[in-house]
Amino acid sequence: MKINKKYKGFDVEAIRNDFPILHTKVYEKPLIYFDNASTSQKPKVVINGIKRYYSSYNSNIHRGVHFLSQESTDQFEKTRTKIKEYINASFSEEIIFTKGTTDAINTIAYSFGELISKEDEIIISEMEHHSNIVPWQMLCKRIGCKLKIIPINNNGELILSEFNNLLNKKTKLVSVSHISNTLGTINPIKYIIDSAHKIGAKVLIDGAQSLQHMKIDVKKLDCDFYVFSGHKIFGPTGIGVLYGKKNLLNQMPPYQGGGDMIEKVSFKKTTYNTLPHKFEAGTPNISGTIGLGFAVDYLNKINLNKSEYYENELTTYATKELKKIKDIRIIGEAKKKSSVISFVINNIHPSDIGTLLDKQGIAVRTGHHCTQPLMDYFKIPGTIRVSFAFYNTKKEIDSFILALKKSIKILA
Repeated sequence: MKINKKYKGFDVEAIRNDFPILHTKVYEKPLIYFDNASTSQKPKVVINGIKRYYSSYNSNIHRGVHFLSQESTDQFEKTRTKIKEYINASFSEEIIFTKGTTDAINTIAYSFGELISKEDEIIISEMEHHSNIVPWQMLCKRIGCKLKIIPINNNGELILSEFNNLLNKKTKLVSVSHISNTLGTINPIKYIIDSAHKIGAKVLIDGAQSLQHMKIDVKKLDCDFYVFSGHKIFGPTGIGVLYGKKNLLNQMPPYQGGGDMIEKVSFKKTTYNTLPHKFEAGTPNISGTIGLGFAVDYLNKINLNKSEYYENELTTYATKELKKIKDIRIIGEAKKKSSVISFVINNIHPSDIGTLLDKQGIAVRTGHHCTQPLMDYFKIPGTIRVSFAFYNTKKEIDSFILALKKSIKILA
């Protein structure tokens, strides 16, 4: 690939050496991993950091006075500070650890949901992941509020005029994805945030697909909530983050009860702990949180501005090559896209293509990608999705295109 000046000095081969799994084989074929929107691979610093926790200072946190507990607590809370600095939050207590994006959205749907009445309205979009649909449906069923949907156009972009029409004095919350996990569409979240704030509504941004591709500054965005998952930003599974503005989090009741989220318990009355512990009941995913901290350290060493240009060029190149293949239809062609490409092939089921690609060492995702309403809009059962990270290469795309052509020939 000709080196673009915008990412000159970005050494993809050096980066690939940081990820052990990229040098493995599948069915005696070199692994080509194009399923990054589902989960990312992990650099050695994360793997070694988790191993060191379990082999050197494994202990519960916040409760013990012994050395291991103190060390575990220190490393755990360091991750909170790293996240706070990485997304430019105002306070470390605005960083709440969750199981992932899904858990974070459910936490908001329950806790902020307690501040919503049956007369209120919630707005989401037609391209949302099920995790940003179902919790709001459950809330609406529980309290009787209304759920409104921002429609999309055929390119997979939000119709902002319709969004503006939906906003009114009853709107309590707008909850939208920053980047669509299926279409790759980068939504105009700053416009959405500013528009919602003008009528007094709060805004939740689902950042599950964005933090690994671009720098996020929650102060500049002025979002009220921002959520993401560790496993999509090169960290462990089972750990995620809920950022919320401090004043809002203080107003919200806790989502779960148990150890560490309390100040004092008696059979007559329980008082809750301060932030962030109010929302972190029970023994947390300590190793996952510490591993997430190492993932943030790694991202801090990567020039995300250059990697974003690099990933965009990979996406442009792959899209161009895919469009040369007869009977392929790209699903989602927004003007602003991240490194996700969904497509269908006439008269061939996506899972059949995915199975044949797998036998050639290529990992892609097939299905509805937890966006069934989106599939309904495009009148398809599912897509083949390729999604890139900064460790992927043009050479891998060339191998994928050859394997795809071979698979189509077999199935035609």
